[in-house]
Amino acid sequence: MRVVSADGTELYARVHGPEGAPAVVLAHGWTCSTDFWNAQVRELAADQRVVLYDQRGHGRSPAAGPGGYSTEALADDLEAVLAATLAPGEQAVLAGHSMGGMTIMAAAARPRVREHAAAVLLCSTGASRLVDESLVLPLRAGALRTRLTAAVLGARAPLGPVTPVSRAILKYATMGPASARDRVIECARIVHACPRGARVAWSHVLSGLDVEAHVRELAVPTAVIAGTADRLTPPVHARAIAAALPQCVGLEELAGIGHMTPIEAPDVVTGRIRELAGTYLPGTETATGTGAGTGIGTGTETEMEKEGVA
Repeated sequence: MRVVSADGTELYARVHGPEGAPAVVLAHGWTCSTDFWNAQVRELAADQRVVLYDQRGHGRSPAAGPGGYSTEALADDLEAVLAATLAPGEQAVLAGHSMGGMTIMAAAARPRVREHAAAVLLCSTGASRLVDESLVLPLRAGALRTRLTAAVLGARAPLGPVTPVSRAILKYATMGPASARDRVIECARIVHACPRGARVAWSHVLSGLDVEAHVRELAVPTAVIAGTADRLTPPVHARAIAAALPQCVGLEELAGIGHMTPIEAPDVVTGRIRELAGTYLPGTETATGTGAGTGIGTGTETEMEKEGVA
């Protein structure tokens, strides 16, 4: 379906799963698309209604006009998708990866988001100082590394076709060292398909991102996942978010996993979504054998695990 945001920008969205089933809304990250959540859709859509959308300028969503890229636009777009896909008062689990997590944080105080959010999962994301904390460049922290990182992430050069060299670069920057070849190829296909204009425009927004104040307004049960090998949003971000959340129900750090957690550790991410849905959405049963208990990660015990849900 086509969803129209507050400024008239059109967004591509789609819905999978049985009509009337408990809902999950997935927001992808920078340079990605709805395809990024394929593993989650395959597992969840059997018994849940899964809503996905392409962030403006990504995938099948057209580029925005001048001034159309901002944290306010991210929040506007999420509100528009929720209004178009959920019934009034209907609640859902919201899950965001990277810029998708930033979207949820930016929209935390919006009335429509508060109306529809039963629980939240934040994957591989940060609330501020993204460029300052980035470990993409192996340099000592400081002004020089920050300037060079901003230049690299905001470069206007086209990514070009996917090649063995470009896959190796992408893997180094965004994925864990032990990532399977097929998952690296999948990530490269998605990232290289992102239009250059949107990639650059959003890089400028993210370099100055500061939604720390909004984290404290995310007043619903929220779980946080991070990869210990994440160079783009290292675990320092996840720890800061977890400490600031009014209702953090668990911080999990996945050993050896990089930035692309929904693709690198799909069972863990899907399992966490199911746990949140099973705990906070009426009529949803938690699936067993996924997520926590798979042996992946070194995270702290979540509130759901303490209650025996996992």
